[in-house]
Amino acid sequence: MQLPARIAAATASVVLASLTATACAPSTADTGAKGDAKTGTLRVWLFQEVNNAPKERAVRQAVSAFTAGHEGVDIDIDYIPVDTRAQRIKAAFNDPDSAPDVIEYGNTDTAGYVKDGGLADVTREFGAWPEAEDTDATAKESVTVDGKVYGAPLFVGVRALYYRTDVFKDLGIRVPTTQAEVVAAAKKVRKERPELYGLAVGGAYTYGALPFIWAAGGELATEKGGTYRAALDGAAARKGIAAYTDLFGDDNCPAAKCADMGGNDTVTAFASGKAAMAIGGDFNHQAVEDGKVKGKYAVVPLPGLTKGRIAPAFAGGNNIGVLNSSGHRTLAVGLMKELAGKKTQRRLFDAMGFLPTYRDVRAEAARRKPYVAPFVKTLDAGAKFVPAAPGWGEIDSSLVLPTMFQEIVSGRKDVDAAADAAARKMDEAFRK
Repeated sequence: MQLPARIAAATASVVLASLTATACAPSTADTGAKGDAKTGTLRVWLFQEVNNAPKERAVRQAVSAFTAGHEGVDIDIDYIPVDTRAQRIKAAFNDPDSAPDVIEYGNTDTAGYVKDGGLADVTREFGAWPEAEDTDATAKESVTVDGKVYGAPLFVGVRALYYRTDVFKDLGIRVPTTQAEVVAAAKKVRKERPELYGLAVGGAYTYGALPFIWAAGGELATEKGGTYRAALDGAAARKGIAAYTDLFGDDNCPAAKCADMGGNDTVTAFASGKAAMAIGGDFNHQAVEDGKVKGKYAVVPLPGLTKGRIAPAFAGGNNIGVLNSSGHRTLAVGLMKELAGKKTQRRLFDAMGFLPTYRDVRAEAARRKPYVAPFVKTLDAGAKFVPAAPGWGEIDSSLVLPTMFQEIVSGRKDVDAAADAAARKMDEAFRK
């Protein structure tokens, strides 16, 4: 695609060895910025999507608006593969001369990147930005470490309960309003329609399991004085773990088939007509629409333990940040605001379905696209985030939680033993 003159999109493919999100990069003695130039070229790294053209169009509009007000400024956009971001971004932190000024990054990467010294503290600028006042609390938490802000939220993703309206109608099942009703509905479906999973669950589906832990009052970890400690071995967390792992069985989703499933697998099972329910994201909407259940499903917030309560969901998403090494800090912060501002988030929602992080823009999106409403309601009820600790990256990439779930559903360990083992591994990562 031909880009405007002010945008130079990278064309050379980059082949990198795989590296986990927590791989260590050698430290450097000097990653600080050299001045604050008000003209020149700003380099930007954004994530490449499966279908990148709609994102490119939204970004071009943001860049055009920014450069129109900044004479002598050019923007060089490079769309990088998500699966090689870890090595490339960490290398940039240690090589200021080739590093970009602005990057898109996953919100669970924030604490690790701050520990590495790569992200600039933009607390002052974020606080003085009028649009930031409408950022929802969970999204702001995703750019905050130890009370300081290291970027601007770009979009948020959250999960809710997809269910088959035709199956529920045929079996006389009411829409669940409590967690117990979800379980009862799942078991009834499985009994009456044994070819279906009641509720598709996955042993490798961390973010589908977390609402059960949080709904029970459990936490992943606790923080005191900047130090994190695992809480998976707490009584409430164990109760939530048990509630989730009890769903793996012949009366709902057999462990032999479901223990290894991840989030995409459970959504695929639902979209292909093999499950009556699934916990899926707003970002899964199109995949379900393209599946066999189009016109035969609906979505509601995942219920909590009591009627009227919504189970807290994990708020995923991406952020836009400025690198510490940028020699164009003022311009970079300005471009960060343009790329993560309300106008761009509206365009990204229309183009990609990315859920806005601003409360007012999100409410507007829900009015225009009714399918968004259950997800907005879930966010408004109080979504949660993973521990803002550098060690979380290792915990996530080491599959600590999926291992725990799989040990339980396979019968290798009971809930107490598996939770204790997972908590020990988490604490080891937190101490590093």
